[in-house]
Parts: sequence; structure tokens; C-alpha cells
Amino acid sequence: MNRSSNFEVELQNLQSLIIMRSDSCFDAHSDVKSMRVVEKISAYGHENIRSTHETTFEITKEKALTKRGDCIIAVGATKGVKDLTLKFKGAARNDVAKITITVEAGGVTEIVKAKGSPRLLLTHPTDLVLRKSDYVCNRTVAIRSDKAASNLSRELIEKLKNPSQKVIVTLTAEIT
Repeated sequence: MNRSSNFEVELQNLQSLIIMRSDSCFDAHSDVKSMRVVEKISAYGHENIRSTHETTFEITKEKALTKRGDCIIAVGATKGVKDLTLKFKGAARNDVAKITITVEAGGVTEIVKAKGSPRLLLTHPTDLVLRKSDYVCNRTVAIRSDKAASNLSRELIEKLKNPSQKVIVTLTAEIT
């Protein structure tokens, strides 16, 4: 191995160590007294948004949407769960984390309350899914949500059916 290759390997090892240490700073049983982390995501509406799913809702970086995607409420998002900051991921993985999701489109705002969990993987490159249940996969950003796609206001959903409608999604993870 040449000197350059050794340096690259050591740099990768150091980066992995930093990421592991960052995540461990926010482990589920840490003594963090309080913290608040906010993530902003921009997305767009789509003509095929139906918002009828009864247990989840999803925001995706994908731009195409079929009518079968009944949980999707916004497309063309600027982030998937993998893109969220380490600080947000750490806070969301705390067993007492409260996660608030605000969806704003065309002057209509919807607020959704959910919970974090140490079981959150937060690794999917394109999707962010909120669930009413405790089920977790790599797309899940929060569990025990008080709303699913079918519970969102029909006024908001009408706005989200417009492909040129900009949508602002704010995720807030709080530990108090």
C-alpha cells in the first residue's frame, strides 16, 4: 500500500469513529437535559396525491407518483431520512424524544405530533415516513404519530394536488 492509500484508509477510519462518537453522544438513555433540533425540507405537490392511507404518511425525494402511492403527501423533497443531520438523528433516537412535523402549503398549515425511538435507523436515501404504529424500518422518521395521510385536512390535500405548489416540511425533535 502506498502512502496516499494509507492516509485515505486512516481518514475513513477516523470519519467512522467521529460518526460513531457523535451518535453515542445522543444515545437513548443519555442524561441530555433538553435539546431542540430543527430540520427544514422543501418539496412539491403532485396531481396524484390522494392522502388516504390510514396508518402512515410519506414525503419523498422521488418526483414521480402513481395513484397507488396513497400515503405520499409531497414529492421532490430536498432530503430523505439519510440526509438529516447527525444532531437530529441523535435527538430522534432518544426514547423520550417528541417529534413535531409541520406541513405548510399555500397558506394552510398542519401540525403532527409523534415520538422518537432508539430503534430508528434513519438510513433511507429518498423517503421520510411517519407512522401511527411502533413499526420501524430504514424509512421511518417517527412513530406513534397522531395523524396519518387520511387524517390531514382536505384543505391541505387540495393544495398538495397542485404540482407547482411548494411544500415546506419542518421536523422538530425535542428532548425536555
